Amino acid sequence: MRTLGPNDIIFIIAAARWTLLLSLAAFVGGAIGGVLVALARTSVFAWLRVVATGYIKLFQGTPLLMQLFLAFFAPGLFGWSVDPWVAAALGLSLNASAFLGEIWRGAIEVVPRGQWEAATSLGLPYWAKMRLIIAPQALRIAIPPTIGFLVQLIKGTSLASIIGFVELTRAAQVINNATFRPFTIFGLVALVYYVICRPLSAYSKRMERKLLIAAR
Repeated sequence: MRTLGPNDIIFIIAAARWTLLLSLAAFVGGAIGGVLVALARTSVFAWLRVVATGYIKLFQGTPLLMQLFLAFFAPGLFGWSVDPWVAAALGLSLNASAFLGEIWRGAIEVVPRGQWEAATSLGLPYWAKMRLIIAPQALRIAIPPTIGFLVQLIKGTSLASIIGFVELTRAAQVINNATFRPFTIFGLVALVYYVICRPLSAYSKRMERKLLIAAR
């Protein structure tokens, strides 16, 4: 056991960049999947709605930790070796797509039926109706809950430490194993997470208030 030094603190804070990069990768991947899930959930085809509903239930009804384990270890059954970064990004993206898809499905369905009927009366096909009329209105509604989920996603990246990916939490574990100063080390980690997440939470609440005012 050694003394906790400035280099250890720098190492922990510097690891936050991997937390942010993993969050960004998972959010982008989740956004792509979320769009597909939301469109499938609001599709006119019943089989697409069933598949999307099953996907959402699967990923919302099982622990994220288990999903990360499967993303990391399952390819090994077929002789494939997966880097912890790839496994963490994949597992988080699949999980995020289920939650974002449901958030955006709700935003789409909140758009007044009159808007759908007006688009139909103009003779617009489904994709043009969605792109030109429904999606712009749904996007505005979806911003606050999407940012709120992003905050949860950033905090969820801490579970990637369990498969060996060295992000903020894993870096803290490494330093704590060498110095045994858990209160100081994990207190610092909590502070870093707070600094990252607090502005996003505040922005989400501000956008939500603006939407409430505009809806009156």
